[in-house]
Amino acid sequence: MSTTAPAGRSLVWVRSSYSNGAGGECVECAVRDDRIHLRDSKDVEGPVITVGHDTWASFVQTIRRK
Repeated sequence: MSTTAPAGRSLVWVRSSYSNGAGGECVECAVRDDRIHLRDSKDVEGPVITVGHDTWASFVQTIRRK
């Protein structure tokens, strides 16, 4: 896991379809090569968390089981 923004070409950020735009907490994701990048939608210049696809898949599977 890394907390630095990736260098190079721009990322395409996607916001959750559950985000209602009413100021709630939301995470944006960007997929590039072998990494998933995550950031706070209210702080787009803030830190970016980067994880591998296996880590992301494990996280999503865990969330779906809850």
